[in-house]
Amino acid sequence: MIPTKNPMNKVIIVFGLALLFACKTNNKQANHGNAQYILLTDSLTTALDQIHKQGFINGFSVGIVNDSAVLYNKGFGLADIATNRSYTQHTVQNIASISKTLIGISLLKAQEMGKLKLDDAVNDYLPYAVNNPYYPDEPITLRHLATHTSTILDTDYYGMSYLLKEPLHSLDTTKINVPDYFNGPETRIPLADFLEKILSDKGAWYQKEGFLNNPPGAFYEYSNIAATLAAQALEGATGIPFPEFTQTHILDPLGMSTSGWSFDAIDLAQHSVLYADTKTPLPLYSLITYPDGGFTTSSSDLAVYLLELIKGYLGRGTLLASNSYAELFKKQLNASHHSTGEGQAPSGDEHNSGIFMGFRANGQIGHSGGDPGVTTYMFFDPETHLGRILIVNTEMDEEGYEALTTIGKTLTQFGKQMNQ
Repeated sequence: MIPTKNPMNKVIIVFGLALLFACKTNNKQANHGNAQYILLTDSLTTALDQIHKQGFINGFSVGIVNDSAVLYNKGFGLADIATNRSYTQHTVQNIASISKTLIGISLLKAQEMGKLKLDDAVNDYLPYAVNNPYYPDEPITLRHLATHTSTILDTDYYGMSYLLKEPLHSLDTTKINVPDYFNGPETRIPLADFLEKILSDKGAWYQKEGFLNNPPGAFYEYSNIAATLAAQALEGATGIPFPEFTQTHILDPLGMSTSGWSFDAIDLAQHSVLYADTKTPLPLYSLITYPDGGFTTSSSDLAVYLLELIKGYLGRGTLLASNSYAELFKKQLNASHHSTGEGQAPSGDEHNSGIFMGFRANGQIGHSGGDPGVTTYMFFDPETHLGRILIVNTEMDEEGYEALTTIGKTLTQFGKQMNQ
């Protein structure tokens, strides 16, 4: 059985952090030349450096943002323990499911351009049909995909999306950890072919059990494969490859120059090594289904992106019109989406959902992510407009999670003071 990406894994990692990041502060732009501000940043740096020295995380970066400025952005520890290369705010790595938020922005931009509507059937933009076999006459819409109510599930075949950058025979497996579900680069197939094999009833990997026995739109179930399907539909609607669309409409306008969707699009010299534990590196890997988790960026770029999201929430964004941002951040679900006849409780990262934008139970808005060697967190408080970012390059045990919790407490404490 090939493991799938389990969204509950990332919930376990970041749930405590989400609670810790829910501070209430006044919203004011920091004066970076102010002596008190300089003292705060120096003290925060010292505190975070002490957490790193506990030895549970090889490298990480953080950011604190309000609706006017990036208040703090810095890396800690090592991006490569073998070469002693530092992890900085410019170090890049994949950020897992935070990537999905770029699909949401892109869908709404395409809607502004008149290329699609969120309530269009996804089949309008695909070269093959995707239907829930239990409810074949009820269309799956783009909105269903974007709110995780499509009924599409991540089956075991989803794990075949993980690909090594280099052939397995070229890797020294005595020194690195190669998960058994990582596949060689020679197994790569086009994204559209991969999705068709899984989701079309004529596909080689199709399973009726790959869909919930619920009508589309009725029930929330987090789905990576459905998110990637939304990106493919966007390509069909616009005639533009997804990486090119996001480059034109997100990355270039924001000046996110260190970011991209493939190894070719970034500076590999700045890429962090990812670690299965504090001593064992993982090989570089990518995803065939890259839109759902393969975005590679730095905390410096991600802070600029979060700043734009906060401004967009307040009606001052530049990537989308104000009505599109209102749709992005509109709560699309209700209690019935989280309950079945068996009384199933809310699950996944989102207790409610905008357009690929999560609302946690504590009111925080954003997204988290988890993949081999990766833990990421990007949320902001809609009342205080204070946001925080955390990017980690090391898988951790229970003590490591405690270190993450301490980082969360520390960022909350200092972010509150910086935002006054």
